[in-house]
Amino acid sequence: MLVPLPPAVARAIDQAVDDRTSGPILRHTLEARMDRHAATRRLEHLAATAGIRMPRMHPHMLRHTFVIPMLDAGVSLRDVQTAARHADPRTTMRYDRARKNLDLHPDYILAAYMASGT
Repeated sequence: MLVPLPPAVARAIDQAVDDRTSGPILRHTLEARMDRHAATRRLEHLAATAGIRMPRMHPHMLRHTFVIPMLDAGVSLRDVQTAARHADPRTTMRYDRARKNLDLHPDYILAAYMASGT
């Protein structure tokens, strides 16, 4: 699957890969593939460095910060599902229901459309 990367993301990946031609992109301190525990520790360290204090920090929160803004920007649920690589659209719909942004609720969108006379 070909995935377009914003320039800043491509630069970050290039920096993480350095001059390597094989192996995992993200590695933990022992140079092995980063597992979820190492990812959690890295995220907690980055959050602490940035002064972000949350009771429970975990890598899945990054998925939320990827999916929710796309939905808020009006990207179609199907396109968000594809970008998030969700096999089942119901998974993506859970994020949509959790955001509780009534301004983008289909009822309001329909009402605005009808009021515009289009």
